[in-house]
Amino acid sequence: MNNVLQFGLQSSAIYVAKFLVVPLRSLRVGSSFVGVGVGTRSFNKRLMSNATAFSINNSKRKELKIPGAAINQNCHQMGSDTDRDEMGTLQDDRKEIEAMTVQELRSTLRKLGVPVKGRKQELISTLRLHTDSNLPDQKETSSSTRLDSVTIKRKISNREEPTEDECTNSEAYGIEHGEKRVKQSTEKNLKAKVSAKAISKEQKSLTRTGKQQIQSKEETSSTISSELLKTEEIISSPSQSEPWTVLAHKKPQKDWKAYNPKTMRPPPLPEGTKCVKVMTWNVNGLRGLLKFESFSALQLAQRENFDILCLQETKLQVKDVEEIKKTLIDGYDHSFWSCSVSKLGYSGTAIISRIKPLSVRYGTGLSGSDHDTEGRIVTAEFDSFYLINTYVPNSGDGLKRLSYRIEEWDRTLSNHIKELEKSKPVVLTGDLNCAHEEIDIFNPAGNKRSAGFTEEERQSFGANFLDKGFVDTFRKQHPGVVGYTYWGYRHGGRKTNKGWRLDYFLVSQSIAANVHDSYILPDINGSDHCPIGLILKL
Repeated sequence: MNNVLQFGLQSSAIYVAKFLVVPLRSLRVGSSFVGVGVGTRSFNKRLMSNATAFSINNSKRKELKIPGAAINQNCHQMGSDTDRDEMGTLQDDRKEIEAMTVQELRSTLRKLGVPVKGRKQELISTLRLHTDSNLPDQKETSSSTRLDSVTIKRKISNREEPTEDECTNSEAYGIEHGEKRVKQSTEKNLKAKVSAKAISKEQKSLTRTGKQQIQSKEETSSTISSELLKTEEIISSPSQSEPWTVLAHKKPQKDWKAYNPKTMRPPPLPEGTKCVKVMTWNVNGLRGLLKFESFSALQLAQRENFDILCLQETKLQVKDVEEIKKTLIDGYDHSFWSCSVSKLGYSGTAIISRIKPLSVRYGTGLSGSDHDTEGRIVTAEFDSFYLINTYVPNSGDGLKRLSYRIEEWDRTLSNHIKELEKSKPVVLTGDLNCAHEEIDIFNPAGNKRSAGFTEEERQSFGANFLDKGFVDTFRKQHPGVVGYTYWGYRHGGRKTNKGWRLDYFLVSQSIAANVHDSYILPDINGSDHCPIGLILKL
């Protein structure tokens, strides 16, 4: 039975929480559909009716079909009384639309669940498109085509987590749980493209009397099908519940692929192969992580069966360490903690191991160095290698610490590594606070002067580590793969896979060939970083 690690406060053992299992999302059938059963005279009320048009009974739901198929005629046509009412207020509605401000137009369109970008005339045309869809003189082919188009828009714009009821409803509408999700950048372009084409066709088909000329359903369906084909070409196996499998990058190269640990990890080593499994994780506050309901240190250890766990940004104080040590699970009896003494509750690193190291040292060992007051380095010596766990300083807002970072810290750490390497190979791991190449960050052009992606930091990373013989194990194993380890909380980057690769395993050139697997675990939540792992044959 594998020994495992348990974190937690002394008063309670962290056995209660299990990993969060996110069900596959299904397409929502909601506010974007229009042209179904609108029966009020007031313009504003009709808009609200449009926005909630799918609050219909089960018998009507049975009439719906998958996008691309024809919708039952009863769902398109209005009752005769309603038709006469709508005709009587058409001209007033159009005047009201034209009199609306840009803000009012956008607010109204948001309620309908349709794109809100563009100039005022484009917004007016879009709103007309959806209000005019209720006219009785509009034939089934045109209405069906519009509904098909809106259905596709919903398919590519659904971003929210479905509730349990919505998942059940999606089955009633014949929509499969495994429906593909388009990445956000492609989604915006495609929505704009489909919307622009629909608006253009709508404007061209209107006569001076306001009546529409009927277009061929086959022609419009062909256009919609071509858009879907383009989407399929751009996105490779996207998944709503696994956003990391979507290739999210502002400037992707033709041969780049999204990292998928389910398909890109090698098979396990043969039983009996001598190896060590090391994991590293910037937890962004250990106490906060332990309170996170979907995290269980016990299950993480059982699932990954790691030998050594490195932590960064524990944010512990020296007085907290003994309390944490008492809660370690049997087998992980060796833990070594470095805490910041210059700023309490800041930074901090730790190595927790079921293998007893030969020796342990803290910091760089330089006498009087300021580097060692923030608890950023723990070095453990094992039989065949040194393991350095580090949390590299961030250059900070306004790049206030950029000079310190590249001229002092990087050089000192590099010299520390090279000194250790004289006796045995070195494994350097942790949050190195640098996205080294453009493939390592979602938006390279927009972050040229952002801490972690400045030209100075990237050059220093290369000069002090890679050029001195250290190998980036993930990039060597996956040269054209986009895999992130950090997603900022501010803009919800994790849901759309807009991230950075800041966490690394760098190894001495002499043992690079012994790396069996260097991998990322993007499904584990609880921090703005995710864990990464290394399997090294000994």
